[in-house]
Amino acid sequence: MTDRWGVVAKRAENLIPGVPYVRGWAQARRSAGALAEQLTTLGLEPDFPGLAADVNVSGDGLVRLGSIRPEAALMLAELIVSGLTAETAPHGVTAAKGTMATRRSSSAA
Repeated sequence: MTDRWGVVAKRAENLIPGVPYVRGWAQARRSAGALAEQLTTLGLEPDFPGLAADVNVSGDGLVRLGSIRPEAALMLAELIVSGLTAETAPHGVTAAKGTMATRRSSSAA
């Protein structure tokens, strides 16, 4: 799925016979749908208008976030860190509430 620099391979624009593009795209579609569902639950779906399933030249599924505002990238990073913090916290201890809700309400204005 990656090129020699560790970057995702180019998207498939010209299809090559024998490459399982549909399988990779279907997997990406399921994953993009799951991400969209979570973003919708959090009220962040408008911040990711370019979220889409795609496939690369090797038939690997890709989930494209599209161009997003810096604030949206920061919110996504905070959500990832918050999830990891909650996952590694001792049982019964919850992570402190961050500033994401404040940023979200100010970015929506």
